[in-house]
Amino acid sequence: MAGNTFGKIFKLTTFGESHGKAIGGIIDGCPAGVSVDFDKIQYEMDRRKPGQSKIVTQRKEPDTVEFLSGIFEGITTGTPIGFMIHNNNQKSKDYEHIKNSYRPSHADFVYDKKYGFRDYRGGGRSSARETAARVVAGSIAKQFMSGVQFNAFVSGVGELKLKNPHLVNNFSSVESNPVRCPDPKMAKDMEELIRQIRKEGDTVGGMITCVIKNVPIGLGEPVFDKLHAELGKAMLSINAVKGFEYGSGFEGASWRGSKHNDLFNTDGTTKTNYSGGIQGGISNGMDVYFNVAFKPVATIMQDQETIDRSGNETIMQGKGRHDPCVVPRAVPIVEAMASLVLADNFLIARTNSIIGDSNKI
Repeated sequence: MAGNTFGKIFKLTTFGESHGKAIGGIIDGCPAGVSVDFDKIQYEMDRRKPGQSKIVTQRKEPDTVEFLSGIFEGITTGTPIGFMIHNNNQKSKDYEHIKNSYRPSHADFVYDKKYGFRDYRGGGRSSARETAARVVAGSIAKQFMSGVQFNAFVSGVGELKLKNPHLVNNFSSVESNPVRCPDPKMAKDMEELIRQIRKEGDTVGGMITCVIKNVPIGLGEPVFDKLHAELGKAMLSINAVKGFEYGSGFEGASWRGSKHNDLFNTDGTTKTNYSGGIQGGISNGMDVYFNVAFKPVATIMQDQETIDRSGNETIMQGKGRHDPCVVPRAVPIVEAMASLVLADNFLIARTNSIIGDSNKI
């Protein structure tokens, strides 16, 4: 299986399955001399881990990270950073009913057809549990770029949506509610909707907005490796993601240029930021912001028509522990992937130009 490595210089390779002994990864290209705060890594893991509230999957995993190499006395050595996260709460029997059948809108069918074999225990390699390894690497990338602030939050659940979420500036309340929405009233409404959807044995999709502050000018490599293209690939690699837009996004397609153009201030900043902090594929020093759309979780606790491996029609119902809405737990994953992109592009920028002192991370 190819496609398990992300990045060009700051690279992450992940391994493991949802119900195997462990998942983990190798970070290659992280510079030597980075001070690693292990408590910060665990904090990010706790934001992503299952069982943290009543509106997410009730699988109980401590998600404690064991580092195997690349860090000595709390400092990165410049060598590959190897790490593992042990799986402690597998219930593989919950998936016996799909051993010979395909769950609608899951990776079951295509994995079987592509490889001639699939790990049906929680989806195996296609499970979102793999994203825990991304969060570990993303936390180290954040610490490498300590001056950059990554602020992701839930801006929509179903039909409930924040208006102009990119204008949110107070992120202090994001972690104060289980939905991770910065608007307390909207957060309560979203939580009630998710609870109701769960009672119905159904699932619901949502939207995550990410605002990245203090991004230096000059990140991004034209022509094919534009910063927004790399962010788009990163976000679309996350399980259940169906769409990505940055800056004015799809709404900007209906505007006129006279409205959409970001006019300059004398200091090089812009009066508006419809560009989303990226022009010509290169960061311009303004906030980088984007939206990521997540589909409803495919496993629902209702009868659904499907087929088995022989092509026979059959009926199945979801079992086990699943998220009724994935977006609350996906917030740290979005931040992690964004930080991997920026760390990689910062190191690339070092190889082909000099970023001025005023823009150094």
